[in-house]
This record gives sequence, C-alpha cells and structure tokens, in this order.
Amino acid sequence: MKNIEVSAVRKAWYALRSAIFYVGYALWTLWFGITTPLFVKWLGYRACVRYINWWNLGVITWLRWVCGVRYRVEGWENVPPRPFVVVAKHQSEWETFYLQLPFAPVCTILKKELIEMPVFGWGLATVKPIAIDRSARRESLKQIVDDGCSRLAEGISVLIFPEGTRTDVGKVGRYARGGADLAHKANVPMLPVAHNAGECWPGKQFIKYPGLITVSIGAPIQEEGVDSKTLMTRAETWIEAEVKRVSQYQ
Repeated sequence: MKNIEVSAVRKAWYALRSAIFYVGYALWTLWFGITTPLFVKWLGYRACVRYINWWNLGVITWLRWVCGVRYRVEGWENVPPRPFVVVAKHQSEWETFYLQLPFAPVCTILKKELIEMPVFGWGLATVKPIAIDRSARRESLKQIVDDGCSRLAEGISVLIFPEGTRTDVGKVGRYARGGADLAHKANVPMLPVAHNAGECWPGKQFIKYPGLITVSIGAPIQEEGVDSKTLMTRAETWIEAEVKRVSQYQ
C-alpha cells in the first residue's frame, strides 16, 4: 500500500478541518450522551436505537461536510433476512458509527471500558451492547455466545470486529472466532463486511483525510456440517481480499 503523502501546508489544512470536526463531534456526543439515558431510555430499546442512530448519522454527515470523507456501499443484495452476525474489518472509528445504520437494530460487541466512559458510555449502554473484558478471553468468548444468542433470539443482529482492535491500513490482525462460534451456535448466517475506512480516518490519529470509503458487504456465510473455525477462515479470506480491492492506494 502507498503511504498517504501530503505537503506540510495541506496537512495543516487537514489538521484544522479535523479540529473543527472534533469540536462538533464532542458537542453532538455530549447532547446524545446526556439526553438518551435521561429521557429516551424510558421509551424503550427500539426508541433508543433510533435516537442513537441519529447520533451515528450526524457524525458521518459532519465528517463528510467538514473533512470531505464520502462513502459508498456495495453488496446490499447480500443482506439476509434478520437476524444475523456481522463480522467486519476494523481499521478506524468510522465503521463503528456507520455499521450501526444499515443493520439496525444491531448489538455491538465492544470492550467494557467504553461503557464505563462518562457521557459517551451513558448513551451507549442504552442500546444493549455486549461489553466484554478482553483480558479474560475464555469468559469473554462464553459471554459473546450466551449474550449474543439472547440478542439474536430477540431479532437483534450482532456486530463483531473479529480482530478485536483497530489494525493499521495494510495490516491483518488475528481473527478471533467468537463471531463464528455465535453464528454456528445460533444457526444464523454470518455476514462479512470489508472497507477501507482507515485510509480516511486512520486509527489512533488526529487528522482525517478526504476521500471515498467503500463498504463492501459479502455473501452470507452459513453451511451445515462446517465448524466455526472453517467459517471464520472463509470470512477472513474474503474480507482481506476485498479490503485490498476497495483500497484507494493499492
């Protein structure tokens, strides 16, 4: 992959735009973090999902207006009837916002530290995420399957980033098979999702770069008589090949 190379002047311009983005992002998050548990929570889970998704949509839209980050989606025809397990590439924060929108209602598997954050965590807790302790791997895998099956039984799809944490563009993390274990146990399809969001919103970096994010939704993966390890290997192979295809810098 080619590195993102920009002049010092252009990089300073991108930094200014990113700072403006974060001011709006912070204010938007503050509003939803406070109002969701105080007012919307009492209207029930579905109302919370719709309300929080206005937050997600607002972040994506604000990013486009201020930083020039656009997106397109391929593979809508592959989305199966509900519910299902979404397994997605994890390069940045962008996909954590966007992927809540097309698959709603969807429960995200995330680290418990996010729920414990003031304001941000207050709103997040209302949409039934599965918050795991990543230091307790065995207990976390059991929690993913047990709580995930409960969510799926309620008609709520589950979103998991099998690499566990954000990986740099061009890198591949270790794909845990918790999502495949859950799909196998609940007998639901696993839906692979690839994208190149890290090229516009690099993980753990301040500056956002203008460009086009392509989200690619693959065909559902479900086959009787195949173990979860094999299913996850198939998902990983497709995702990583598709990430290379949609990259702006290959």
